[in-house]
Amino acid sequence: MAACGALRAAAICLLAAELAGAQTVSPPAEAQSPPRFTSSVDLVSVAAVVRDRRGRFVPDLSREDFEVVEGGERRPIVGFEFEKDGPVRLALLIDISGSMRVGTKVADAKQTARHLLGALRPADRAALFTFDTGLDRVHDFTADFGAVDRSLEIVQPPYGQTSLYDAIAQTARMVAGKDGSGSRAQRSALVVVTDGIDTKSRLTPGQVSGIASNIDVPVYIIAVMSPIDDPRNADDDRASSSVLVSSALRDLARWTGGELFTSSTPAHASVAARQLIAEMRNQYLLAFEASTREGWRPLEVRARHRDHVVRARSGYTAGGGRTSPSMN
Repeated sequence: MAACGALRAAAICLLAAELAGAQTVSPPAEAQSPPRFTSSVDLVSVAAVVRDRRGRFVPDLSREDFEVVEGGERRPIVGFEFEKDGPVRLALLIDISGSMRVGTKVADAKQTARHLLGALRPADRAALFTFDTGLDRVHDFTADFGAVDRSLEIVQPPYGQTSLYDAIAQTARMVAGKDGSGSRAQRSALVVVTDGIDTKSRLTPGQVSGIASNIDVPVYIIAVMSPIDDPRNADDDRASSSVLVSSALRDLARWTGGELFTSSTPAHASVAARQLIAEMRNQYLLAFEASTREGWRPLEVRARHRDHVVRARSGYTAGGGRTSPSMN
């Protein structure tokens, strides 16, 4: 676990500026502020999930089963970690903006959060944040999931406009920091429970995904909606609108190495929670030396077995002169 902690520490970047990107959904733009580390070797870590063609997790792979491609060039993997069913560190971000007043969205969001908390184990950690136009830290990272559950009861009723993308970016930076114990878990992620509507953000989905990708924080999104708005049930007009929202959120999540789930029934929420936590417990962590070419560097993590499908973050920001602890 010491090697895992050192690797995670080496990979965390300090972002001093937000990305400047296109005004439409597009792959992450070049980040402006390169991360800085404090030792002799600059390492980049990538959390990756591997499934087979049937969607099942693939455990027990070795370093030789992967390849990392940066900007079309293969990079040697110098660090590799896999701890099956290890602890996870989960930040819950709950939408309490005005659009959540419709129907039972707030109650559904709270129940979804409880499904996630119920899937955690004593060694795990969880924190709770809420947002409308601003972000509120409701409960810091803790192993007392009952306390987090009780904090859900005092969450304010829906109010105000929605700064969804800004809240995701701000919370992702917090998740990248240390928890109260001073340690970093290999499997950290941000889980956003929202209806997917954004009315006030300054950042675009592409900019936010670039920020989260740069610090290797997977963003998972659970979109809560009424059954009639669920694209699986909606007519053509409503389905088209839902698909546009879902597409933006899915792109944001996948560019960070996360995923989008949609939930319009309690059963959907329960299944999404179990799948999400299971995925976090089956992450591989790979490391390679950072590029000397400054700017945004696109990444692709591949499995050498043709029937294995890998999902990982889409890139990172490189800068000349960066350093980080070496991997032994």
